[in-house]
Amino acid sequence: MRGTAFAAALGVVTTLCLSGVAVAAGPGTDRAGSSASAGTGGPVEGTVRRLALESKSATEAAVSARGTERFGLMGVSWKDASAEVQGKIEARSRNAVTGVWTPWVELEPLKAGLDGVRPGARGATEPVWVGSADGAEVRVGGGSAALPAGLELDLVDPGTSGRAGAAKSAPASGARAAAAAVTPGPESTAPRPDVVSRAQWGADESLNNEGPIYLAGGRIKALFVHHTAASAPYECTDSAAIVRGLHVYHVKTNGWRDLGYNFLVDKCGTLFEGRQGGVDQPVMGAHTYGFNSESTSVAVLGDHTSAGASPAALEGISKMAAYKLGQYDADMNGTTTLTAGATQKNYAGTAFTAGQPYQFRTVSGHRDGFNTECPGHQLYPQLDTIRTSGPAARLKIGAVNEKAVEAGATVKTPGPLVVDFSTSTAASLVNSFELLVDGTPVASVTGDATRVATMLGLGSHRVQIRATAKNGKVSTSLPVTVEADVSDVKYVPVLPKRLMDTREGAGAPKAKVGPGEVVALKVAGVQGVLAYGVTSVALNVTATNPTTAGHVSVYPSGTTRTSASNLNFTAGQTIPNLVIVPVVDGKVSFYNSAGSVDLIADITGYFSK
Repeated sequence: MRGTAFAAALGVVTTLCLSGVAVAAGPGTDRAGSSASAGTGGPVEGTVRRLALESKSATEAAVSARGTERFGLMGVSWKDASAEVQGKIEARSRNAVTGVWTPWVELEPLKAGLDGVRPGARGATEPVWVGSADGAEVRVGGGSAALPAGLELDLVDPGTSGRAGAAKSAPASGARAAAAAVTPGPESTAPRPDVVSRAQWGADESLNNEGPIYLAGGRIKALFVHHTAASAPYECTDSAAIVRGLHVYHVKTNGWRDLGYNFLVDKCGTLFEGRQGGVDQPVMGAHTYGFNSESTSVAVLGDHTSAGASPAALEGISKMAAYKLGQYDADMNGTTTLTAGATQKNYAGTAFTAGQPYQFRTVSGHRDGFNTECPGHQLYPQLDTIRTSGPAARLKIGAVNEKAVEAGATVKTPGPLVVDFSTSTAASLVNSFELLVDGTPVASVTGDATRVATMLGLGSHRVQIRATAKNGKVSTSLPVTVEADVSDVKYVPVLPKRLMDTREGAGAPKAKVGPGEVVALKVAGVQGVLAYGVTSVALNVTATNPTTAGHVSVYPSGTTRTSASNLNFTAGQTIPNLVIVPVVDGKVSFYNSAGSVDLIADITGYFSK
């Protein structure tokens, strides 16, 4: 796609994303801080002033340099959306603060039909954010074909928070009322990030009376990253105004139903809600021609052809990708299959045929689906960093007490709980997993584990797995309900039989149990005990030959040991005690607190379902 020598000299490339924004040099310096404070708390009316281009010949037209009312964003449009402009469309603006005219910037025509076939839609260029300007000039020419009719220069004032004449809110009727009644979107394994809502950035909802469109399959399979080339430079406190300018231009100039992008993020990492329909919903945007029907999008404010996106912006993309893809069991470092909605080629020359399936990265750049430089030559390679920056992906509980389960299922147990889980993220990238019962961590295992266990108190419990990646990010599996119920458990007495004696090496190594050591004893399927269905066993546990005072704790194998003592002893003492202990994975464990001691265990009965 084309660029201008003037822009290149400034380190600014102007022909970037479709449904994007070009750059002109403007006032202001970078300032650290979040743009969240730029939220308006209510609708702000944006206006578009249109100046007809004067025809110079069949192939040339212009708006001569002139003063205007202040505006922040500009573009050129024409009557027939399907008509093409041959030659260059160039514009420049006058800085309202300094009075200096910017260099000429070439504007790239947008692809027709980005938001579907719409009555009254106009052909248009990408807009250019100029900050605060009070003068404009446009020239079109250099082509061999006649120019389309109705060429206009569109000057967008995005409005100012709190000013007089605030926009009307759209009536909650028809399609918008139906949108408001949409049930909550699916729960995600990743946290929902903070997002500046449309109300907060001042969306004029009276422009959006059609309501959103949701993905026909109801499932987001990929996220496309864009840049808007929104400003060079801009302050993060200007971000809400930039978003409003895009909204007004996309609706009033392009004739789209709404802002094209699903989400936007500025260089301070602040996320903005784009197209209406719900942050948690699978909303269809107008961002990646041919692939909108199975995807969502995040657009980075700014031009990232000559410089990469800020770490804060990358983090914002990462958070949104993890959240949206985590709603649909997708891995942001994985791949997916999308069906092409149009026959075309992408930036790399890969050909797509409408109706055919193609493989994409779940986090892809705009250029992967369309012939554009977007998201910029420097941001595009940063996508690999984004893909590996998320929490543990596709985290899910696969089985409870060795029975396969799906998220949302309800299973029963008499008390023991063994949870098998999985994630598509490599174990080397995960620090630990925690077992959550009713939101509280009760057991923890290392990042290479796939199983964790505990004992449940009677009643119904919400069980989840929480993973902490080595980058510190957290994901949480969708819940399974586990009901602990002993109403159908029966006790089966047996003739006392020895299961373990560390003096002789029976059931455990022939050696005293040292301080802090644990020995595991298999009880299921041994000495007449059932191999399956055993929930607890009754053991007569004896400590003998201890070298110092201490205690023994008997607990279900694989679970987190409590500080409770089942048997206390002093040096040289032999002392028994009857212990009833739940069985997990067919085993129980014995912990010695201090010194060395021999342990003996005799079975006297068991509980089974």
